[in-house]
Amino acid sequence: MEHLFTPYKIKGLELKNRVVMPPMCQYSVTKKDGIANEWHYLHYVSRAIGGASLIIIEMTDVDPDGRITDYDLGLWNDEQIPALKRIVDACHEQGAKVGIQIAHAGRKAEDAAEPVAPSAIAFDETYKTPRELTIDEIKEIVEKFRLAVRRAVKAGFDTIELHGAHGYLIHEFQSAYTNKRTDDYGKELAKFGKEVIQAAKSEMPEDMPLIFRISGKEYVDGGYGIKESIELARDYQAAGVDLFHVSAGGEGQIAAHGRPGTHAAYQVPLAREIKHTLNVPVIAVGRLDDAVLANAVIGNEDADLVAVGRGMLRNPYWTLEAAAKLNKETNFPAQYKVSFPNVGK
Repeated sequence: MEHLFTPYKIKGLELKNRVVMPPMCQYSVTKKDGIANEWHYLHYVSRAIGGASLIIIEMTDVDPDGRITDYDLGLWNDEQIPALKRIVDACHEQGAKVGIQIAHAGRKAEDAAEPVAPSAIAFDETYKTPRELTIDEIKEIVEKFRLAVRRAVKAGFDTIELHGAHGYLIHEFQSAYTNKRTDDYGKELAKFGKEVIQAAKSEMPEDMPLIFRISGKEYVDGGYGIKESIELARDYQAAGVDLFHVSAGGEGQIAAHGRPGTHAAYQVPLAREIKHTLNVPVIAVGRLDDAVLANAVIGNEDADLVAVGRGMLRNPYWTLEAAAKLNKETNFPAQYKVSFPNVGK
């Protein structure tokens, strides 16, 4: 039976276990230039030492005005590549593979003078009202995604994740709640997402898997549910997505902030539905900090990989601790083996 420490392979990506560090914004860029700094280096490399098999770098944006805040990472120019490559190389030395989440915040770009979106609808009363994108501008943003992915490949990343969840730009296009357009981008809600996927694939090596983070359910009146997200995922899979990272929320209330609740594994049913309906690999995420529970998600075939967010923020060595708790063999750093003398015996 597969478990949390069973290796996993998808296309050319080979992982030593099923533990993923999901992208979590650090808001720690100091010069507002989008360049990773020493905090990002220490933050990510420590989780590689701590045993995670796949580390996904936080939301990294394709345009300066596409960031949530001015303190977010970017990949809109080549000067941003070396600092990310340094992180990737160091994580590789510790046996971890590294992905990066490429995104545009859309109407949730808090520091943009004029945010943009599919339709001129503010996120809430505290946000600026965005400007509706023209078709030419939409094409320009797709091109910015393509060039950001090209830079990510140059930086040595092992996989790319596109952010189509949590109310950011791709999500805004795929949701009838936020997309009120009457042109082709409104008539076909998956159109923008598919174009971004195809642009990303055009820059990726053939054996590099493409991950797409999707909100499986919006938890807002007038928003979509699992039935609609399965159809979106079907279109995205046909466009080239290899693996779905299944979260929830993002329009109105983000699910993890109170709706539908924050009980353990509350998003796993969404991941399971997408996995088994489409026969596609998925990453489950959402309150999976307990090692026994995370292990069960794999063993019960609810998901192929498990993302541990807050648990890994609290403890960079969550994966090593999970191996000890489950009594599973893993690649403990030689310097730390004295602390885990009986694991796997």
